[in-house]
Amino acid sequence: MLLGRVLGRAVCTIKIDGIQGVQLSLVQPLDKKLTPVDTVQVAADVVEAGPGDLCLLTRSREAALAMRDETFVPVDLAIVGVVDELEVREGIDIELAPGYNTFT
Repeated sequence: MLLGRVLGRAVCTIKIDGIQGVQLSLVQPLDKKLTPVDTVQVAADVVEAGPGDLCLLTRSREAALAMRDETFVPVDLAIVGVVDELEVREGIDIELAPGYNTFT
């Protein structure tokens, strides 16, 4: 899972059947210090997060499974939670295995 901040909404006039009625949000991915780590992306918003909210994002197959009514939808990024409180403990750092990046 990733952290992100909702910046606004994206509007689509034509959508595939599985995401009809799902809001699309513009999200800035963040690291554990809440600094931007990549470009702004569009995410399917299944929890109706508002602009400025800190949220949890999921990618790939898990993002597709987050949709409410369909078992599979071609979605690559989804907002699955709104963060109410965040505590980052100093001295704890997660090292990624070789070949992985922060978005896999």
